[in-house]
Amino acid sequence: MRRTLYTDEHEQFRAAFRQFLDAEAVPHWEEWEKAGTAPREFWRAAGKLGFLGFEAPEQYGGLGIRDFRYNAVLQEEVADSGIATDGFALHNDIVAPYLLDWTTDEQKARWLPGFTSGETITAIAMTEPHAGSDLASIRTTARIEGSSVVLDGAKTFITNGSIADLVLVLARTGERGMTLVAVEAGTPGLRHGTPLRKIGRKGQDTAEVFLDGCVVPVENVLGEPGAGLELVKHNLARERLSIAVHAVASAHKALQLALEHATTRTTFGKPLARHQAILHDLAQAHIDIQVVRSHVDACVAALVDGELSGEDAAGAKLAATELESRVLDRALQLFGGYGFMEEYPIARRWRDARVQRIYGGANEIMREIVGRALLASTAR
Repeated sequence: MRRTLYTDEHEQFRAAFRQFLDAEAVPHWEEWEKAGTAPREFWRAAGKLGFLGFEAPEQYGGLGIRDFRYNAVLQEEVADSGIATDGFALHNDIVAPYLLDWTTDEQKARWLPGFTSGETITAIAMTEPHAGSDLASIRTTARIEGSSVVLDGAKTFITNGSIADLVLVLARTGERGMTLVAVEAGTPGLRHGTPLRKIGRKGQDTAEVFLDGCVVPVENVLGEPGAGLELVKHNLARERLSIAVHAVASAHKALQLALEHATTRTTFGKPLARHQAILHDLAQAHIDIQVVRSHVDACVAALVDGELSGEDAAGAKLAATELESRVLDRALQLFGGYGFMEEYPIARRWRDARVQRIYGGANEIMREIVGRALLASTAR
């Protein structure tokens, strides 16, 4: 089915970005997996070509483009390429709105030039060891003392946690709610953990972040003190939609790999795809991908129009990541024993995708969000 979401300009952007990935990332990904992270030179190269922070105004090095379809293009190509990085989504889809919408002119001048050039690698520190998806239970504190903010606590599962130059920390501010505070690398009391050993996405740095009497100027607070959780809630829909876009593209690529294998691999005297049970599995995956992709495309259009609700984003994330899991699992099964070998792309994609049902809010939480919205609608 022909998609109508993108214009020629989006497709030109896609072609340029894919050319960049194929030249600068795909040939090196195995090496980056061993290192646990991509080199800074890669992010600087991405910034130079306009693939980082492009929503920022031109005066800060951006392109002044605020159209989430460009963000979606990047996620689709990252998924298709198989490099399994969360870096572009974190930078452009998650952190960017905080730095663009909730900062003062002085803060923008300090942080956005490095953000758009790739010189400043960012992270957002929300998750804590005991809290998981329950942000209301975080224990990291931010005490405002005169012209300073003192941070104490620990964060875990932080993307770019070991290498970030700028960390946005969500912390509890006494009885004033929660506050979002930007902490620059090198600030006394800020300690970056070493990359955690994960079962997938091994080339994407994920680490713990520790704050022990970490003192930053009060000018590093984003938005109003005590309003941090509201800022986070405001941006969660966009984050979850980004995951959904990636998941559908990942499922589509898995189906392509399965089709290629099923039409060339022969068993019992005929190609796998000629066995009815397998042909029906492939057909069902194709249908499911079309249906979910149509819904996710509609959610992207709704976000562009400023109409995407939190429950719709949660539902899209749930549907897309569950689809991704089903399709990848079945695709791997078609490869037999070869599917369990890491040198086969389907194996790497299968283990890299598993986290999608966990981060951005576990899928059980997504069901809760949609369920509560249903109950609220019946009470009106």
